[in-house]
Amino acid sequence: MGSPENIKPYNDTEAKGKQVGEMFDAIAPAYDFMNTMMTGGLHVHWRNKALKMAAARLPEAEPESALDVACGTGDVSFRLHELFPETYVTGLDLSAGMLKIANEKLSRMDQEAREHVSFIEGDSLNMPFADDTFDLLTVAYGVRNFERLEDGYREMRRVMKPGGVICVIELSEPANAPIKSMYRLYSRNVIPMVGRMVSHDTRAYSYLPESIAACPQRGEMTAMMKRAGFRETSYKSLTLGVITIYMGIK
Repeated sequence: MGSPENIKPYNDTEAKGKQVGEMFDAIAPAYDFMNTMMTGGLHVHWRNKALKMAAARLPEAEPESALDVACGTGDVSFRLHELFPETYVTGLDLSAGMLKIANEKLSRMDQEAREHVSFIEGDSLNMPFADDTFDLLTVAYGVRNFERLEDGYREMRRVMKPGGVICVIELSEPANAPIKSMYRLYSRNVIPMVGRMVSHDTRAYSYLPESIAACPQRGEMTAMMKRAGFRETSYKSLTLGVITIYMGIK
């Protein structure tokens, strides 16, 4: 397995973070549709399963604050609000285009949501938050886009309270060889073709399977989380291994 840091959306010369931001700005209008299309709607089940697992690990039934890193168009942030209505949820993303859609969704929600959910543009490797701030931290389909993944885990740990829970949802390749072959056929041919048609970005949905293949998976990922200082790390794969949920404690 390679390194996700070496897989970039557009070219080998510019920094990965800059390219990722530009890519998500470009595909933001198509992002929610493509998520549903690619996963057959299973992304909702995966999200709910992951957040249920995270809730079971929290020391308190209702966390005071939660941070959704790489929040995109806000689906996980809004689900956190549904689960924990009194929790202050902050969504962070480097793409202004994605945050524009998240804020449009928020503007159509009730006052309770608008008082408890907010979005901010920022870099996951240098977040504008004090140490020991959040009880719960989530990242859905974002860590493989980090410019420096292990540094990203250290930065996320920094802003979490001691005893806080991290929950990472990430795409992965199946471990079973025949299923992996079928998965690669789909992810490297069908998804890029549809992605080009819908998003009009020629590289974004080719970058997707490349970055999945290069990203640490399962035991390799939990080992990296441990190196970054997390304890009680674990993973659970779903849907034949195409998705993996990672958990840890600060």
